[in-house]
Amino acid sequence: MTGAIFNFDALILLFIQEHLRNEFLDPLVVFITRLGDNGIMWILLSLALLIPKKTRGGGFETLMCLLLAFLINDLILKDLFARIRPYELIEGLTILVPPETSFSFPSGHTNASFACATALTLSFGKKGAWAYIPAAAISLSRLYVGVHYPTDVLGGILVGTLAAFAAHYLLKRFLKANLISKDKT
Repeated sequence: MTGAIFNFDALILLFIQEHLRNEFLDPLVVFITRLGDNGIMWILLSLALLIPKKTRGGGFETLMCLLLAFLINDLILKDLFARIRPYELIEGLTILVPPETSFSFPSGHTNASFACATALTLSFGKKGAWAYIPAAAISLSRLYVGVHYPTDVLGGILVGTLAAFAAHYLLKRFLKANLISKDKT
């Protein structure tokens, strides 16, 4: 089964490399993937949301979900699965960014992006759901630049989304409602 998954992942990455990459898109997609480096974009957005009182609860929740997502994804699952990066195993696959130093599964960029998009949606409803656009772009960029398998990205989506729901539940359950009150306009 794992051989079939690897072959499926490899076929998709090689297809992207051979049929979707081009000189015009390459710098744009590298820029998009860099937006997700270390979750900085999401951390800065969360910190900005802490400033106005109206969005403070959502900013706090987003930071908490980022922390939980990081702990689960980067400190537990990556070492547990210890999946080697695709460019180290797939013959002919080239990367558009410097090699990564961590394991591949699940994707940390995707994890952080979907954790935040989900937390923002839980906090701000339809307005927060707009965060899924950059989250999806960052996630797909990881395939385009050749540093993650498609199943790494799917794993990152799952872990990030579950982390956001867990953080949301824990905050509602254990913190006073006035500390994390939200405006769902």
